[in-house]
Amino acid sequence: MKAVTWHGKRDVRVDTVPDPILKEPEDVIVKITSSGICGSDLHLYEVLGPFLTEGDILGHEPMGVVEEVGSRVTNLKPGDRVVIPFNVSCNHCVMCNQGLQSQCETTQVREHGSGAALFGYTKLYGQVPGGQAEYLRVPFGNSLPIKVPDGPPDDRFVYLSDVLPTAWQAVEYADVREGSIVAVLGLGPIGDMACRVAQQKNARVIGIDLVPERLARAKARGVETIDLRGAGKRLTEVVRDLTNGRGPDAVIDAVGMEAHGAPVGKIAQQLTGLLPDTMAQRLMKEAGVDRLRALYSAIDMVRRGGTISIVGVYGGMADPMPMLTMFDKQVQLRMGQANVWRWVPEILPLLTDDDPLGVEDFATHRLPLEDAPKAYETFQKKNDGMVKVLLKP
Repeated sequence: MKAVTWHGKRDVRVDTVPDPILKEPEDVIVKITSSGICGSDLHLYEVLGPFLTEGDILGHEPMGVVEEVGSRVTNLKPGDRVVIPFNVSCNHCVMCNQGLQSQCETTQVREHGSGAALFGYTKLYGQVPGGQAEYLRVPFGNSLPIKVPDGPPDDRFVYLSDVLPTAWQAVEYADVREGSIVAVLGLGPIGDMACRVAQQKNARVIGIDLVPERLARAKARGVETIDLRGAGKRLTEVVRDLTNGRGPDAVIDAVGMEAHGAPVGKIAQQLTGLLPDTMAQRLMKEAGVDRLRALYSAIDMVRRGGTISIVGVYGGMADPMPMLTMFDKQVQLRMGQANVWRWVPEILPLLTDDDPLGVEDFATHRLPLEDAPKAYETFQKKNDGMVKVLLKP
């Protein structure tokens, strides 16, 4: 089969690799019909190379049609249409039963002290082959895949794999409710969708970015926008001017480690690409390698007693935090990988013909699988108005 594989920093290719096969009685093989490129895939493209092996198959946002089922699979049959959550979770352990599928005890990667395994996402998360491919082996066939109806286009459901539950959890963790004021830092796919979810909860939403196409896209849906290029170091003042001098009730950091600025973090990230893998892994796991401008901005601008929800991916273990400010302001902080199945029952009723979250036109680019290398490059450079890419095997 054809699959998108990692070969080095900024080097992904479409290779011919062996077809996946059933290994366990509850495995299923899914023929992929759509697979997204996620903003966190760019961390693999740019920063997290020390935890990858050449030839690793990327991708954790797939959906498709069941091709083959294992001998103990009773909830699915060939021909069923399914979305595959990005976290590999059993849905019956202690963690999963608490709605913490991202901490699944069955698939935790204890070697690296990590939570649940993830499709297509480094040795830190199990080195499980990903879904930017023609076929995907999916474990826990009775409990992991999300069965969806035939008929509507893939765009209606594919974001259940990651974008929708990640944005939904970000808003829930931010304690957004009717009448809340929430600022969203970063209007990439997750930040954009978080704005839409917060609006669905009748909150006032302020979106912050520096890419004109992303700002225009959010503004078109009624989000108040701030262009970071103009606000710069005055960002907190600008936000407070819009919020009676108090600051927003909640801030969602949808940027993570790739925030602009912060030269020390940039140098640390670049250094990992120059070291042997064993040394680079240690640096990534033990040092402060993140550019924390977005998180510092969130802490600065949120109102006293407010909540910060971190959904952008960070990678450093020793990043400095302004604890005095956080304590003094009584800031509440929540974060974590999305627990996909925890939120599916709440999201599915919104994936109707009315499409209140705008999922059917959420993708800016739909490309054949063989165009993946160019798509990664364009997405990383934020060119061509690219916000969300769906690959079509």
